[in-house]
Amino acid sequence: MATTPLPQAPDPQAMHEEVAEFPDNRLLIDLCGEFDRNLAELEEQLAVQIMRRGNQLAVVGEPEAAQEAVRVLQSLYERLESGKPLDHGDLDRAVRMGPQTQPQGRTRDGDQLEMFRGGPVEIKTRKKLVEPRTKAQKEYVKTLFSRDLAFGIGPAGTGKTYLAVAVGVSMFIEGRVDRIILARPAVEAGEKLGYLPGDMKEKVDPYMQPLYDALRDFLPGKQLAKLMEEGRIEIAPLAFMRGRTLSNAFVVLDEAQNATSMQMKMFLTRLGEGSRMVVTGDRSQVDLPRGVTSGLHDAERLLKSIAGVGFTYFSAADVVRHPLVAAIIEAYEADG
Repeated sequence: MATTPLPQAPDPQAMHEEVAEFPDNRLLIDLCGEFDRNLAELEEQLAVQIMRRGNQLAVVGEPEAAQEAVRVLQSLYERLESGKPLDHGDLDRAVRMGPQTQPQGRTRDGDQLEMFRGGPVEIKTRKKLVEPRTKAQKEYVKTLFSRDLAFGIGPAGTGKTYLAVAVGVSMFIEGRVDRIILARPAVEAGEKLGYLPGDMKEKVDPYMQPLYDALRDFLPGKQLAKLMEEGRIEIAPLAFMRGRTLSNAFVVLDEAQNATSMQMKMFLTRLGEGSRMVVTGDRSQVDLPRGVTSGLHDAERLLKSIAGVGFTYFSAADVVRHPLVAAIIEAYEADG
């Protein structure tokens, strides 16, 4: 199994110092983190030493490492200056992904596509402003706004479903679609539906929970409950899509690797006038019975050359969960 080598200690003969100044002491405290946790993590990742001198941070190490550490610190400070918090993992992503394009002003209200003309890539929802972080995530969001059918394919934790639901909520708020429909194949991953207590809805709801969680992030609880009661937001197993034509709706099929070829064809042909469809999946997590071909595999093979269909691929570098998740995915991919 492949292992990731630890950073080498700096060569004493090649020591170099870079100094960066951060005028706002309050933001500098947030940048350093509780008990200077962020600085310690950066020191470990890049094999440098960081010392605080008033409102300056001095980075000592090999020239390239010291310069990279300063770049990371400055990019995170600019994030704090723009009013955005430093979430867990932001530092790790800044190190892994290199320089990110900085926001150049807010988008025009009511026109999310304006974000693609030099401005920031952001998604407005009722509860929060969602910001895709990686290059693949930004391209994915652009595709979601510009294509009637989009595929997001890659490992868990890369934001495929979360960003799709955020775009759906944004388009619903702006009146571009009348409904949001979220579907998942109700496929067991090691346990049988029949062994779970309750009626069919109670059996299926645990499989739909990630979709409920995403919606709760973007819409106030009472509003979400009302919209679901009115049928304007719907979460259902994939089988419930049969026989329907989905017009003026934003439709997401999550965990599409667990749809059969026939189910995938059935789902894709539900696309109606004024609707958008998003299909998300992870090729490495197929729970279908042995010998059954994944509908995601077939759809990718058959539709890739069709104009108007967008495909975005994610990798471990796009993971936005705990930094260890990226390392875990890379380890399994190396072993496979």
